[in-house]
Amino acid sequence: MSQQPAPNATAPKEGPPPESMTPDAEAEAPHLDFQGTTPYEDYVQASVLTHLQHPLSDDPGEMVFLVTTQVMELWFTVIVHEWHTAAQALREDDLPTAMAALKRSTYELESLNSSWKPLAHLTPGQFNAYRSALGDGSGFQSAMYRRMEFLLGEKSASMLVPHRGAPRVHAELEKALTEPSLYDEVLRFLARRGFAVPAAVLERDPALRYAPDPGVERVWQEIYSGPGPREDELTRLGEALTEVAELVWRWRNDHLVATRRAMGAKTGTGGSAGVAWLEKRATKNVFPELWTARSHV
Repeated sequence: MSQQPAPNATAPKEGPPPESMTPDAEAEAPHLDFQGTTPYEDYVQASVLTHLQHPLSDDPGEMVFLVTTQVMELWFTVIVHEWHTAAQALREDDLPTAMAALKRSTYELESLNSSWKPLAHLTPGQFNAYRSALGDGSGFQSAMYRRMEFLLGEKSASMLVPHRGAPRVHAELEKALTEPSLYDEVLRFLARRGFAVPAAVLERDPALRYAPDPGVERVWQEIYSGPGPREDELTRLGEALTEVAELVWRWRNDHLVATRRAMGAKTGTGGSAGVAWLEKRATKNVFPELWTARSHV
């Protein structure tokens, strides 16, 4: 005889319940219904970013040039933020916070430098297909890049002139021109740590371009030669700054090579000297005594 099921036994269901009904599935399902824009859009402003491109030619390569340039501007913005953070931390003698900001900026500089890849192999014909769309526009007119340069000590009041027609931007640049650079704050920090940074360097007009000083070179020589924990800590600061300086140098050289490939020795957009101007820029070292002091260690 076949065994009958117990009266109170529940008959087994055929197959598992629908996945959408399981607790795990409910927990994993994304929330899709919003009253307005999505929280992601509200935070990232993606629709703003993706509608900022307005090509002026019919050449498909112009879109690549335009987006790549806009991405560079975003990297300039975050790097300026990092260097401001580092400078403020050094003013407050907070070396760990400064070091963390400098380290982050090296990753961001690497990403910035990688932005050249879409443009690095443009032929003259490809660039000429949309070059006229730039008109008098040129990268040296970038206000955020200028703020980067000012933070590195590359000060020049003449570089405010292109922005006289934009009061807010001009005011921000004027403030950045007259404030101590990141390197100024580094040297002031070293002076408070007991190193003999020359008074002429500490008291110099921060609106002027930084010039190498043999006394500062001796300070870095002492730091790199010292065996103590104080010197070890400051050597790490020196190496973080050197990494920044090297990546800036690579940025300038990548810009030079990309420009040379795309337009040779022709006059640059915006009336600049083009390659000749970039070649001059590429020979300059950021934080110069960090490089020359190594010859004496």
